[in-house]
Amino acid sequence: MRGSGRDLRADSSAGRARGWTTLEDLRTLSLKAWSSGSLLRELLDPSGAYPRRRSLKRPTAAALLRDYAAARAWAAGLFAAAGPFTLETTEVGRNTIGANHLPAAVVFASIQDEIAFAGKAKDASRFVELAEGLAGLDPAFRTWALRRPLKLLDLGISALTAARVALWLRDNTEPGVYVRQLSLSGVHTKFIEGNRTVIDELLGTLSAETAAGDAPEAAAEQVADTEQVAGVAAEAGSLLGQPVPRTPAARFAARHGFLHPPELVRFRSLDVAVPLLGGARDVTVTAEAFSTLSLPVTRVLITENLVNFLALPECPGTLAIYGGGYGFSSLRDASWLRDCEVLYWGDLDTHGFQILDQLRAVHPHVVSVLMDEATLLAHRDVWGSEPAPSTAALGRLTADEAALYKKLQNNAYGTAVRLEQELIHWDWALTRLVG
Repeated sequence: MRGSGRDLRADSSAGRARGWTTLEDLRTLSLKAWSSGSLLRELLDPSGAYPRRRSLKRPTAAALLRDYAAARAWAAGLFAAAGPFTLETTEVGRNTIGANHLPAAVVFASIQDEIAFAGKAKDASRFVELAEGLAGLDPAFRTWALRRPLKLLDLGISALTAARVALWLRDNTEPGVYVRQLSLSGVHTKFIEGNRTVIDELLGTLSAETAAGDAPEAAAEQVADTEQVAGVAAEAGSLLGQPVPRTPAARFAARHGFLHPPELVRFRSLDVAVPLLGGARDVTVTAEAFSTLSLPVTRVLITENLVNFLALPECPGTLAIYGGGYGFSSLRDASWLRDCEVLYWGDLDTHGFQILDQLRAVHPHVVSVLMDEATLLAHRDVWGSEPAPSTAALGRLTADEAALYKKLQNNAYGTAVRLEQELIHWDWALTRLVG
């Protein structure tokens, strides 16, 4: 059963409407295998799965009798596309409409054929080249390439640079310098900071391969999630005997024996009667020093925007802290904050609520301010759009906060609505901040 070129136009619509496997269906299956990394793994480590046969849902004898033209167009489309695959056929309709040989299965003779069918031959060639480059640096990296084939493709030549850094870290366990002081040919000073996770994965592969000897599968199982490993290691303190590192960058530095700048806290006294350092009222100290403070304040206001932080008016017994986004671990050990009324003023968007939730993980008694529906609706004229709204489940919001967070997630006010805190009318803000 073969058709003309005119028949091919009906292939997809005819087949899909009747539940027959179309060429698009086959390509979707191959692309799914590509997206899972299985085609690339097969290319690097053949399992014997090829030739690979994929069965087709095809017209029955009754369907041929009822709609012969559609069945013919469906079959013609598959016959015309043969090349990357071969077709197995079966006889259908001998006793009703007459014998017709219909496609019953496609067979990919090799992994290269299925990759070509998926339109990924160029990417596959690049993957093999990169994997060979990694293995040339150290055979153990082949394990990582098998575990993370799509990541290898995404990184490209940067994966080889990350592998060189991993090898250096393996051979230099206590560098005792800052990460940006590392002098490794071809490695930009910011490269390590931007590729910490991959470097840790590659280094973990080296360590696991060494421990497992000739058992690469067992070695791969030993390479755990990088940040989970980091979180456990951090509890014992850094390798340099410094306080427990809290940020990913600090944990990376501690894990590999690098120095790391201390976390800083910037704050202002809004009370002229409470100087902080001599006559200074705007001070930045280390998080460790901040945790030891004993100030005669009863109220603390944390704000994310620097201009708002600087513009806050005088207020008796009040301290302002510049938040500056995610990262409230710097306030974790400031136990004296528990004796203060703590207010948080962030952007009125999904990430603002996520930061609030994070802050409450450190200090549960924090109260939000200017993060309510009334404030949002009163400032429609300055609404913006949040580039990538959060979908996280937040368990530390009040009922009203959670309801507003859900409305923002569900676009109840419009698509990805956000109100940046610096756009709130100052008169409106002052009324609620200082009464």
